[in-house]
Amino acid sequence: MNKAFYEIDKVSLFLSPNKVILGKGTVQQIGAEVKALGGKNPLIVTDEGVAKAGLVAQIENALTAAGLKYGIFDKVEPEPAARIVDAGSAVARKGKHDVIIGFGGGSSLDVAKGVSLCAAHGGKVLDYVGIDMVPGRGLPKILVPTTAGTGSEVTRVFVVTDETDNTKKVVYSSYVLSEVGLLDPMLTLTMPPSVTAATGFDALVHAIESYVSVNTTPFAEILALEAVSLIAHNLPIACAKGSNVQARYNMLLAATLAGMAFTSGGLGAVHGLSYPLGTEYHMSHGKSNAIMLPHIMKFNITGNMEKYARIAEAMGECITGLSPYEAAKKAVEAVKQLLNIVNIPFRLSEYGISKKDVKKLVEGGMKQARLFVPNPKDPSEKDVQGIYEDAL
Repeated sequence: MNKAFYEIDKVSLFLSPNKVILGKGTVQQIGAEVKALGGKNPLIVTDEGVAKAGLVAQIENALTAAGLKYGIFDKVEPEPAARIVDAGSAVARKGKHDVIIGFGGGSSLDVAKGVSLCAAHGGKVLDYVGIDMVPGRGLPKILVPTTAGTGSEVTRVFVVTDETDNTKKVVYSSYVLSEVGLLDPMLTLTMPPSVTAATGFDALVHAIESYVSVNTTPFAEILALEAVSLIAHNLPIACAKGSNVQARYNMLLAATLAGMAFTSGGLGAVHGLSYPLGTEYHMSHGKSNAIMLPHIMKFNITGNMEKYARIAEAMGECITGLSPYEAAKKAVEAVKQLLNIVNIPFRLSEYGISKKDVKKLVEGGMKQARLFVPNPKDPSEKDVQGIYEDAL
């Protein structure tokens, strides 16, 4: 693999939380972390599924042991609507909570970010949609993932669904970064294989898209390529044997590295064209990303053959002696092979989507054209239609 040479005339930015804690059993430190932030009455933001699984009890026990009272908002839903954030913010204000603990998958962590800023600044979460529309820091946040995928615990962004037009809306702000990202692989052991696979591919998409983004940075490239390698070598193990703590640790680390990477380097067309699958067909974010990844990689190859070749190599493919194009194609083959290994079909037809649905998908995808800007190859509306048709 050729040595990377970074653009010395390009100014690069790296953003991350104030503190990231990674290790077995680190959830037990949460009481001390709340106190370190000056908190006395935290609010746990989570979903009913995580609560019923008994995982929230670990947070509650740790807070009680630290002598802290707390509240719980467990109304988070998958692909959360803006109204969920607004409801959580009202609970935080009414209960006079002073620290927000996001606990669960990416949806819970995203809602926690929104609750933090709206509880502090008022208004509704849709008031803050866009880039740097948040006036200042919200309530301090501790984000604790129970999946290894979104990287939301370390990013400056969160996504909500605007139900008025059924589109995803995004808030970008450095004030969204958590004060503490707390990563305990033991919290991820109970993820079923299907969730492990979908969330793992979400992380892989973050890594690949930030690596090939035209806005990438040296920080993003270094973090992303390591994340790609970790995921390729550990996701099959985590799916096959959920109790394998080493694989779970590596996947959680990979998801966090990928989150840091895309915070620095940005995303691309995979996210843009996967959003309609979530809003129109209620697929999880991770699965919709996974489905679209190989098809958009195939389209993107000529935009950066060298980098796609490096992705192939990081995933364990031999590219020695291959032409740049053939080496880059190996990345697409590696992704398809990994999808097959973890049992994620990547044909839209296998999810009940047919050619008559393409027009609606194209319309939804084009609403996310902002994500085409950092993509390594510019897709036209005709290209978008072709990608969806190829994905059938």
